[in-house]
Amino acid sequence: MPNIYRQLNAIGLLAVTAILGFAFIAQFVDHELPCPLCLLQRVGFVGVMAGLFMNVSLGNKPVHYSLATLAAIFGAVAALRQTSLHVLPGTPAYGSDFFSLHFYTWAFICFMIIIFGLAIVSACRAQYDNIEGFIPFKQQSTLAKIALIAAVAVVLLNALATFAECGPLQCPDNPIQYWLFNL
Repeated sequence: MPNIYRQLNAIGLLAVTAILGFAFIAQFVDHELPCPLCLLQRVGFVGVMAGLFMNVSLGNKPVHYSLATLAAIFGAVAALRQTSLHVLPGTPAYGSDFFSLHFYTWAFICFMIIIFGLAIVSACRAQYDNIEGFIPFKQQSTLAKIALIAAVAVVLLNALATFAECGPLQCPDNPIQYWLFNL
């Protein structure tokens, strides 16, 4: 029987991958390039994914949860900063909204849920007893394989899109075109 905590981490990894994937798809469907603060929030999601990825592939360890939690805090700070820039009356929002909230507000909500969830799951001592350690990809559960492949794919696609947007330079504050396609 697969380790239930490993499976919970795989589900969490899929959920965060879906969030990052949704932002990536919206970037192209809505033709809205992410601003530098948006990209920092994506870095926070990637950090959370890294911690969960390590739990799925290497076994559950407190240090992996710590990495994911610190990344979620980093992302929450970036999202809160962006929200605070647009909260004043008369200040225009950045990007379109989704269910009446902008992506940076949703990102903050998601990061807070992630932090809460990580705090609860990481406190369960039973997962640290009899640690299975590294499990080769071929021996992973189907759920874990899907989560691991999806996570790698979404992170790579986001990295390529970010390079296309910013190149080796600092990203513009209000991007309107891709750097790579404007050479």
